[in-house]
Amino acid sequence: MGADAPAKPIIEISGLRKVYRVETEKVVALSRIDLTIHKGEVCCLLGPSGSGKSTLLNMLGGLEKPTKGTVKILGKDIGTMGESRLVKFRQRNMGFVFQSYNLLPALTALENVGLPLLFRGTRRRARKKAAMKMLDMVGLKTHAKHKPTQMSGGQQQRVGIARAFVSGAPIILADEPTGNLDSKTTAEVMSLIVSRARMNGQTLVIVTHDIRIASYADKIVHIFDGKVEAIEDGPGDGSALHAAEASEDTETAEITETVTGGLLV
Repeated sequence: MGADAPAKPIIEISGLRKVYRVETEKVVALSRIDLTIHKGEVCCLLGPSGSGKSTLLNMLGGLEKPTKGTVKILGKDIGTMGESRLVKFRQRNMGFVFQSYNLLPALTALENVGLPLLFRGTRRRARKKAAMKMLDMVGLKTHAKHKPTQMSGGQQQRVGIARAFVSGAPIILADEPTGNLDSKTTAEVMSLIVSRARMNGQTLVIVTHDIRIASYADKIVHIFDGKVEAIEDGPGDGSALHAAEASEDTETAEITETVTGGLLV
């Protein structure tokens, strides 16, 4: 293979179709999807509610089976895998960041982060060391013994991020990862997710309805009515979100100055 030859896709989707049966009706969630995502790429699946973007992410994670078509991850057709083989494949190759955090309430932050390593059979001491390192990375080393109810939404999402990255999986799937967060925390969380993925050369797939979040991506895939409407290059720097945040800060400052008559203390 020559030096300039394109890298082999880490994710290959071909003719993907997903149909649900609701009583006597057929609901087409995905019509026909063809898509490739390469190693180290930050890809955003962008679309309104009900467009099929989350269904597509579930298919990538092997959480649902295709009605037709194929989903290949690292060259493996995950749609043909049995459940036990798929679970092991997912444990080795995928990390997940959820909108609702999905932390186990009875476990501490440290224990929640270490779960993927527990399922891999990693020894307790090594698991604890790796989980603490990840908590330090997300700025929550001092919260290691806190349970989810003792943390803010932003802190819980940081724990979720640490959990997704702790195993070093080559693919990270994030479903509306900032949907429950304010704009400032959203910018912090997105910068954390994307910078970590880029640092490790991991492939990151983000589902969102927010074009500002999409500005973190190298590739933006527009999903509408279960179809790929368009694919475009993204700036990859979060510029739209940062611009919106700066605008909000300016607006807040102007309101404050108006209310205080310019006498800021």
